[in-house]
Amino acid sequence: MYKSILAGGVAGVAEITCMYPTDVMKTRAQLSAEPLSMLQTSKMVLKEAGVMGFYRGIKIPIAAEAPKRAWKFGSKDFFSKNVTPNAAIAGALAGSSEAIVNCPFETIKVNLQANPSLEGSASACYRMLVKEGGHMSLYRGFEAQAYRNCLWNGMYFGIIGQFPPPEGADKKTTLLHKFSVGTMGSMMGTVANTPFDVAKSRMQFGSGKACIPTIMDIYAEGGAKALYKGLGPRLVRLGPGGGIMIVAYDQMMAFLG
Repeated sequence: MYKSILAGGVAGVAEITCMYPTDVMKTRAQLSAEPLSMLQTSKMVLKEAGVMGFYRGIKIPIAAEAPKRAWKFGSKDFFSKNVTPNAAIAGALAGSSEAIVNCPFETIKVNLQANPSLEGSASACYRMLVKEGGHMSLYRGFEAQAYRNCLWNGMYFGIIGQFPPPEGADKKTTLLHKFSVGTMGSMMGTVANTPFDVAKSRMQFGSGKACIPTIMDIYAEGGAKALYKGLGPRLVRLGPGGGIMIVAYDQMMAFLG
């Protein structure tokens, strides 16, 4: 199991390093009062902070990726061996529990991404949040994040489990197959869980409401379309990101023997 933990951490860092700018655009689009396209969001970020604005808050997910992905793959491996052989169910259980590890990081990241006027480092943001609401304020949006992770991980690992590489395929074909299936699983999970991700961002930025009331407020404000704010940047990031992650994970597992 320790190999799954180490390989998962490496895979997570590889994915976030490649795809982080789209995560910034996603958060800004979700928290905007008006619908924004990826191009409009990009222009907004560039105008406010230049190219480095696309990497605002990246230290948080980089610091979080090792424990987050280690938990994802390690717990999925644990649930597969000890609870159920069904890849989708094991993935959903792993995803739900992953929120325990990652929610504080996500709360800090969202506040840094969404507030260009917020001066200081991630530690300064942490202190601000704790001062405002105590340490439990770091778990804003936990409910929505647990639902979000459950859906995404269940679909991601379920699809990967349903479509193994063809027997006897060479290394190049196998890697391409895993990347393609990982991308497909990630995109399907992203479409399914985006309403919870929108609610999570709003809750973590201080909506003060629970998950379902937040979703109902978002729907009342803009209909079903509002529940899919930021879907474009999420698909751009998490689609290939899911492919990168499973390939990096498998390569690291092979390296570890």
